[in-house]
Amino acid sequence: MQAQIQALLAAVGGEATMGTNAGSHIEVAKPAIFNGEAGRVEGFVSACKIYIRNKLRGETVEGQVQWALSYVQGGSADVWKKNLMEELENGKMEYESIEEFFTSLKKEFGEGEEESVKAAELRKIEQGGKTMQEFIQEFKRAARGSRYEGRPLVEEFKRGMNEGIRRKLMEAENPLASIEQWYKRAMALDRNWRESRSN
Repeated sequence: MQAQIQALLAAVGGEATMGTNAGSHIEVAKPAIFNGEAGRVEGFVSACKIYIRNKLRGETVEGQVQWALSYVQGGSADVWKKNLMEELENGKMEYESIEEFFTSLKKEFGEGEEESVKAAELRKIEQGGKTMQEFIQEFKRAARGSRYEGRPLVEEFKRGMNEGIRRKLMEAENPLASIEQWYKRAMALDRNWRESRSN
């Protein structure tokens, strides 16, 4: 199995051998080694997906899983990887798609701890000197996977934005309900304020 992984990595390393894949000429960063740390699972999965989409699209599911596993090393991930490798070697391939593999990976290393890490990150975010658009992108990234939604999500967004914009939004005649409405109105106010200062 290790020999198969090494062969797959060697093939990916040589661009010419992957010429039949769409987008194989695109430079794509390989994922960083994942050691089972909960706070890094989402980033690892995202990096793997980008690489697979651009470089390994024509590869079998088993080949894609083996490639991803080659970047799972150390820490608590080693035991999980060893068990999975044994199943693969015994022909017990349980994944019908690479998405199923990533779901399994996130379930094993992400849920719970990942959630609390994301929630803590969300509670720390503040707009400060960032534009509202920059703040919203950062806020959305942290909110994803934090399990915050509805009113609690809106409250965290209000807490993180600069006081002047927050006060104007709270004083608005038509109360805002959804987080999307808050995003939209906050960006408009921030843009107007910045334009007025530049004139």
